[in-house]
Amino acid sequence: QVRLVESGGGSVQAGGSLKLSCAAPGYIFSSCGMGWYRRAAGKEREPVSIIKERGVIEYTDSVKGRFTISLDSDKMTLFLQMNSLKTEDTGVYYCAVAAPDYSEDDGCSWDPAQADWGQGTQVTVSS
Repeated sequence: QVRLVESGGGSVQAGGSLKLSCAAPGYIFSSCGMGWYRRAAGKEREPVSIIKERGVIEYTDSVKGRFTISLDSDKMTLFLQMNSLKTEDTGVYYCAVAAPDYSEDDGCSWDPAQADWGQGTQVTVSS
């Protein structure tokens, strides 16, 4: 089990920026990778950005061009730089580490029952 500790959330006006951090001490980066998810009030949890081995990065369409995921592998800390924030970016942001699951198409699962998740950090964007 990987212990993940997020920080950096807060309140900001639309158009502003925040940088989230996720410390994962002792974690050895795997092919399934790490990522950021978010859950807005009353909505399902959704992936925001994922970084996999060999630097493969994915973003959900709504954040492309505004958010940047990065990994400091020496400190094993995952970051999410969020610029040009919009009110619809409001939610609880979670850091997660995928688990191997060969029943999945890509061999990885983000299901909380299998993967490791942090406690979440609140991001609130006001108009």
